[in-house]
Amino acid sequence: MAVAAVATVGGTAIDADNAWYRGLATPRWQPPSWAFGAVWTPLYATIAWSAGRAWNQAGESERTELVTVLTVNLSLNAVWSWLFFAARSPRAGLAGTLLLDASTLHLMRTTSRIDRNATAALLPYAAWCCFATALNASIARHNPRP
Repeated sequence: MAVAAVATVGGTAIDADNAWYRGLATPRWQPPSWAFGAVWTPLYATIAWSAGRAWNQAGESERTELVTVLTVNLSLNAVWSWLFFAARSPRAGLAGTLLLDASTLHLMRTTSRIDRNATAALLPYAAWCCFATALNASIARHNPRP
């Protein structure tokens, strides 16, 4: 349920059809807008599966750490949309996505101590987050502050 809540909260900030976003200079390698939803849906499903699997395998003290690390990660995930789209700030979005990358690596380290399959399920999420960071960095670089 936490993953679904994050997807909803983050999604409410996104409006890829607004004039500000359409006016940004973006790299040629940016996927079309529809691709983001197509990618994020299965990624959120794997995050939920991974968290559930790790939770079921974890001891009580590991569960506390897992919940903390996952909460931070999911919060950063939702906040990025607000930093980039709602605040209309590619630079703030870049800072947010760099923090999300670090948090995702920490989540993977945490789950790896509990269950390797849960960690493996997070690999596409980590890869997409790195891609999103590169995309965000390119957009920030090509759209200096007004």
